[in-house]
Amino acid sequence: MILQKNKKSHLEKNMFLDESVDIQRFDVLKYPALDKITEKQLGFFWRPEEVDVSKDKKDFNNLTEHEQHIFSSNLKRQILLDSVQGRAPNLAFLPIASLPEVENWIETWSFFETIHSRSYTHIIRNIYPDPSTVFDGMLDVKEILDCGNDIAKYYDDLMHNNAGPTNRKDHMKSLWMCMLSANALEGIRFYVSFACSWAFAELKKMEGNAKIIKFIARDENVHLAATSTMLKNMVKEDPAFAKIQKEMEPDAVKLFTRVIEQEKEWAKYLFKDGSMIGLNEAILCEYIEWIGCKRMRAIGLPCPYTVGKLNPLPWTEKWIGGGNVQVAPQETEITSYITGGVKQDADPQTLSMLEL
Repeated sequence: MILQKNKKSHLEKNMFLDESVDIQRFDVLKYPALDKITEKQLGFFWRPEEVDVSKDKKDFNNLTEHEQHIFSSNLKRQILLDSVQGRAPNLAFLPIASLPEVENWIETWSFFETIHSRSYTHIIRNIYPDPSTVFDGMLDVKEILDCGNDIAKYYDDLMHNNAGPTNRKDHMKSLWMCMLSANALEGIRFYVSFACSWAFAELKKMEGNAKIIKFIARDENVHLAATSTMLKNMVKEDPAFAKIQKEMEPDAVKLFTRVIEQEKEWAKYLFKDGSMIGLNEAILCEYIEWIGCKRMRAIGLPCPYTVGKLNPLPWTEKWIGGGNVQVAPQETEITSYITGGVKQDADPQTLSMLEL
């Protein structure tokens, strides 16, 4: 039912699988940290059309054949990932959200994923004479399709359980694994592609695309913080989820390890015909293991890889660390001024989750 009076106060309910939301009120919140994350994301609103990518067409035509392969392949994969992620949170998580701040976050999350999808079309229209050369055949690339299927299966399993009737423990397990999959997607799956985009820009090539990817990465860090927050609070509020967390740890480690290995396979696919200045398959594999371990440890999972403390690609941090960048229609090339109230209002603990 769209509207049904709750028997409990929303302060007494769990994040998911409790009574549905009746009144969306935000004056008293069970999880204000999640609401702060939503405010931060809304403060980062941007439109792809505000970024000038006109020079990128000339740059693309001057790339070598294998550099064009790297650039175009990454676009295809990013399009698929955000095509799934643009609709899935609303379809899978929203029907079982029980708190207004959770419901509000999920809707905001999905909206920003559609901005990402629109941004890829903006890039393609300005670079390729025929956009269908990118869109057509996208699902024929095994490395892209395998990744998409791995993401979709966790959402499909949760939606199957949402449709009911189902065993509650099985339902909770599917929710837990789906949230872990979303966390891995937001925190790991894009980063081989991101690094390639920024490597081109470091060479003064495809800079418009790199600016868009910078904004997308900024959003993904917010999404990562939100999924991490929800995972941690699901365990704190419900002893049954704490048991599931422990029981499902081997499956969780397997999930994250597969994500990391798929990213490494993607790096191999990208660089099968040659490397580019400043980047190659080996260093990308080292980079993705480093990021993957960082993400796993942040949510209490052991990491099976041996990695150093320092980022193997330290120059990427200036691209990822642009949390205060704001774009305005009249200043599409100015990325140095700071957004205001949202950052100032967020508490340090919430903001700390938005770091790489």
